[in-house]
Amino acid sequence: MDFDYATLSPAFGKLSKPAKRALINSGTFSPTDLAKWGRGDGAKLHGMGPSAFPILMAALQAESLDFNS
Repeated sequence: MDFDYATLSPAFGKLSKPAKRALINSGTFSPTDLAKWGRGDGAKLHGMGPSAFPILMAALQAESLDFNS
């Protein structure tokens, strides 16, 4: 399966390819989409490792967003 990584926000550029694929598969393309998640939701995605969370948090904070509570 081919993935179009260009559909992702540049804020996710430092993520690993498995983490990027996890976001694409979940329909999450921007920090605004990510802000709809609870903090634990991302950990359940296949390909999303612990090193992804500082990058995800930075992407949210850059747009004054946070995970859904």
